[in-house]
Amino acid sequence: MTARASSARSALLTRRHFALSLAATATLCGAETSGERARRAIEKTIDALGGDAFRNMRTRVETGRAYSFYREQINGLSIARLYTKYLPDPEKRAGEQFGMMQRQVLGKKQDDAIILTAAEGWEITYRGAKALPAERIAQFRETALHDIFYTLRCRMQEPGLDFDSRGADVVENQPVEIIDVYDAQHRKVTVWINSTTWLPVKQSFQKTDAVLKDRVEEVTRFTKYRDAGEGVMWPHALERSRDGEKIFVMYSDQVAVGKPLDDALFRLPPGAKMWTK
Repeated sequence: MTARASSARSALLTRRHFALSLAATATLCGAETSGERARRAIEKTIDALGGDAFRNMRTRVETGRAYSFYREQINGLSIARLYTKYLPDPEKRAGEQFGMMQRQVLGKKQDDAIILTAAEGWEITYRGAKALPAERIAQFRETALHDIFYTLRCRMQEPGLDFDSRGADVVENQPVEIIDVYDAQHRKVTVWINSTTWLPVKQSFQKTDAVLKDRVEEVTRFTKYRDAGEGVMWPHALERSRDGEKIFVMYSDQVAVGKPLDDALFRLPPGAKMWTK
């Protein structure tokens, strides 16, 4: 066999080996279901958010500036501090478990606050304390149950929770994996995950607007991820829109994970004056 023939045969074998390798890879990829692909992406996301540190996160304090919008124009600005605590024993309501409570403090003096738990909510101002309507508490629960971070932190073992992959795409100049999240109560959330960092880029779900009594799409974007402590990565910028109109933005100057928070922070202070107007 001549050197030229030998070289040609080697090149043919190399191309054939490459083609067989591609075929084998395609076969393996074809064997992976959309559910398996989604689960794999979700596990990578949990690892990117901090793995066990994220799974075991007990508290989080976010401090920054919150903006509200009406028809794309700012109609409110406040210094905001959000205290979040995850419960070791989630409360059970209507067949669901809900394991989070939150205190939202607004203003420089931090004398106005909203307290929200699974079962009750309070607004606290200089006038005293006022019980929040049931609709406001239900909205808090629904927002959390649609939140991808709450889902990954608290709901992964929930019966009926399932994931489905829509495949890869490029969204807002980022390579993403698109995942649909379903639960047993027929909620559906779509999340776009950066396929390089494996951190959530945005999420979307539909809800019934309490005022319009119509279905609207709520989209939340997450940017500026930083280490918030204990190895947990957390977005320091959040932007929320409804049917394409921006309605809320928060820029966090600081996010601290693991800071001890007493349960009293999420209750009415003893002897609190009540008001109803």
